[in-house]
Amino acid sequence: MRIDGQAIPGTSKLSLASEILGRRLGLPVPETRDVVVHRDIEIPMDDGTILLANRYTPRDERPRPTILVRSPYGRGALFGLIYGRLFAERGFQSVVQSVRGTFGSGGEFQPFNERADGLATIGWIERQPWFDGRLAMAGASYLGIAQWAVAHEAGDRLDALAFSITASQVQGQALGGGPISLETTVAWTMILDAQEGRLGPIGTLGRLRKLPRLVDDLPIGGLDAVATGKSLPFFAEWMAHTRPDDPYWAERDFSAGVVETKAPAQFVGGRYDIFLPWMLDDFVTLQNAGRRPQLVIGPWAHMSPGLLRSGTREALAWLRAHLLGDRSLLHDAPVRVHVGGSRIWREFETWPPDSQSVRFHLHPGRRLARKAPDEPADDGYYYDPALPTPSVGGPGLLANAPVVDNGALEARADVLAYTTEPLDDDFEAIGPVSVEIWVRSDREHFDLFARVCDVLPDGTSLNVCDAIDRISPDNGGNTTGDPVRVSFELWPIAHRFAAGHRIRLQVSSGAHPRYARNTGTGEDIATATRVITSHQQVLHGPEHPSSVVLPMVD
Repeated sequence: MRIDGQAIPGTSKLSLASEILGRRLGLPVPETRDVVVHRDIEIPMDDGTILLANRYTPRDERPRPTILVRSPYGRGALFGLIYGRLFAERGFQSVVQSVRGTFGSGGEFQPFNERADGLATIGWIERQPWFDGRLAMAGASYLGIAQWAVAHEAGDRLDALAFSITASQVQGQALGGGPISLETTVAWTMILDAQEGRLGPIGTLGRLRKLPRLVDDLPIGGLDAVATGKSLPFFAEWMAHTRPDDPYWAERDFSAGVVETKAPAQFVGGRYDIFLPWMLDDFVTLQNAGRRPQLVIGPWAHMSPGLLRSGTREALAWLRAHLLGDRSLLHDAPVRVHVGGSRIWREFETWPPDSQSVRFHLHPGRRLARKAPDEPADDGYYYDPALPTPSVGGPGLLANAPVVDNGALEARADVLAYTTEPLDDDFEAIGPVSVEIWVRSDREHFDLFARVCDVLPDGTSLNVCDAIDRISPDNGGNTTGDPVRVSFELWPIAHRFAAGHRIRLQVSSGAHPRYARNTGTGEDIATATRVITSHQQVLHGPEHPSSVVLPMVD
């Protein structure tokens, strides 16, 4: 039953779930437990489509700032509990909305295309009698992309933004360094398809258990049907636009508006998060524009419990500071970074912090050293897409153990590993990492995957940061067999290599199924079924100074 399109409120007093979760997240004591939930509020979009939302507010209905959260994952359960009830208990009112085509909202789901609906929702909120003029947005991952979709155009209408594990553009993460982020793409597709089903999260988990088998199939353009039993329009659309310069991605790229975003912005991310490099691009853009955003990078992957705890606590502190004038929970440092290989958090004024670029060169004998090599040498390997080099650890949507021993991976014939001598002193690296690899291949189309590892005295090789790059005739490759210089950035680093440890650089041609394998044929990756083995020679020497560059800080 509704009155003037508004759901009749339901009482939501003391909640054992919110009490337990609030304590586990380390949140401050609630101001009230008496929260009213207005469910299934109908919000009209510009084209007449109706989206549904829940509004959480303390029962006394005093003027309070509004937090808008737009989600494809539902407006109840965990998202309603965190962004709705927990925020309402601590000084706000929240509007948690299901985006188009999800959980009863009308229309067809169009992933990441959230600009028009977001702006229409803000306009609707501003017309409500309970709106007091103060508005912010919050949320992680897709919920953060929904913030970026409107941040620029909303301008002064937004008083704060709280981003977590997200970025203003998605094509960087979706397409990696050219290869499709296969495992993340298929897993996310399965989650979206199953989340509203009869079994809900249980059904989702059941399907995800099949993921390791599913991602071995070719062509990858049909994996939605293999995974879910039916073709999904948004997956087919995605597979039809696999080039970064495709207009499809431009419509979902909000990075051009970051520089003009006025609302104070907070960024919380993890060293092993799938969005980290592009989230840092957004932070640096605002920082260089004279804003004062806040950045927190912890030892987390995308779905780490620790990230949920810290992200919620940091967001609440940021929103209270900018909407309520309460800075008691807010850290003063603009940048806080957890340093891997230690238990230390560092504080800086800017990202990246001041550092010295230290170049480690590849040498004969699979050695890595600061000294430039005196004589030419090379190392070769064969990459077989039918038996692709596997992904081991690292960033991933479902990665719950992103740091693992790489020993078995490095023992493979299709992986090269270059290692320093044991370090005399601690080497702390914080900031951007890059590689320059000179390579000769017998194929026009191939990939290079590079990874930095921390090798412990007992030989355990722990991954620290990595990335992949796709080489083809139209982006630096050639058909002559001549050496090609391949240079790209890895995931940013924040790590201490302790004295006695060694630094290692891996070079290979794949990380399956994290990234879609390069078939070697040059055919459309979504439809290719034929695979060809390639032979790569990594060159190093005075004329081909293959190396990795790390940012050393004092």
